[in-house]
Amino acid sequence: MNTPLSVEVCILGAGPVGATLAALLAAGGVRCAVVDTSPLPPMELPAFDGRAYAIALSSRRVLDDAGVWGALPGTPCPILGIHVADGRPGERASPLSLHFDHAEVTGEPFGWMVEARALRVALNARLPLLPELSVFAPATAAVERSAGGVVIRLSSGQDIRARLVVGAEGRHSPLRQAAGIPVTRLDYHCLGIVGAVAHEKPHHNQAVEQFLPSGPFAQLPMQGIEGHPHVSAIVWTERMAVAKRCLALDDAAYGRQVAARIGGHLGAVTPIGRRWSYPLTAMHAARYTAERLALVGDAAHGIHPIAGQGLNLGFRDVAALAELVIAAIHAGADPGGPALLARYQAARRPDGLMMLGATHVLERLFTSRLPPVRLARRLGIAAVDRLPVLKRFFAERAMGLAR
Repeated sequence: MNTPLSVEVCILGAGPVGATLAALLAAGGVRCAVVDTSPLPPMELPAFDGRAYAIALSSRRVLDDAGVWGALPGTPCPILGIHVADGRPGERASPLSLHFDHAEVTGEPFGWMVEARALRVALNARLPLLPELSVFAPATAAVERSAGGVVIRLSSGQDIRARLVVGAEGRHSPLRQAAGIPVTRLDYHCLGIVGAVAHEKPHHNQAVEQFLPSGPFAQLPMQGIEGHPHVSAIVWTERMAVAKRCLALDDAAYGRQVAARIGGHLGAVTPIGRRWSYPLTAMHAARYTAERLALVGDAAHGIHPIAGQGLNLGFRDVAALAELVIAAIHAGADPGGPALLARYQAARRPDGLMMLGATHVLERLFTSRLPPVRLARRLGIAAVDRLPVLKRFFAERAMGLAR
């Protein structure tokens, strides 16, 4: 006979957002379970593959509280400055630019660049050390929600009873679909190209965001690797046909395309690691909650990468939901009740909507090729650079310090 496992919270999806939520809740004394369709150890790729996350200051604090940050292999690369400019591939960027210096805001880095594989290694190291957490991976789940609680039946035969189930399974969340929660979608008809490059000159912990006619191109500082002391991640938005042609190029030709967009400040550029690409779309759920259900991360929202805030938005969901659940458990209240879920939605959905709207407007504004619009945005960038209060406003939001 199957003996059901009783927990307060069951999380479906053990990606960076779901696994961090599980670790944060368990560290706070909440009995929980996390379920994923894939085994976790194979997610630890054995070698550098070019993918990395920009972890904002507020997200680092969440990872610290979850006990994950200290388990990262190696030292993440701090981002100490951000340079924003408007330009065209192969041309010198406009002199009307904007520069953010961490010393002008809090004195702490704007964020840190963390290899995707390093975050997975840290999560896999942390989860088994938490006595309040049970991990089931690989396993699929059938979920039954009712006013009285949630029953999760796993493919292994294990049953889990919980008071709250959390959907952290990504943009195609089965839990969200089963709850009948509609979503709004936007298709940018572009590809996002992600990877890494080695370069001749040091980056001095400076990130660069170039706004090009087809979309933004970001160079993000990373720690060097064996054989390549100077390394940066790139996040490149390109029209679909052009992106596919660039992805098919050999390394030398591909490197020339990157160099034309990155500018000459880093010297010669050499692609390293794999090239990754994905269609650029945005989506937003009409609700973040349903009966005994909360959505976090990409299950609730997906935004354009123009501001590098997608994962950080998910970590803000994690922080808000964990705080509410831990307080409820300690007060003897229901962690999956309507009152808590209403507070979670009120805390998080406005931020998700604001980020969706802001990134969409930025994408529209900075991809316009009309000369008057190009002149206006260059003047706007230069104006922000001369207004310390406005610069601080934007910087604090990029760091996740204000909502």
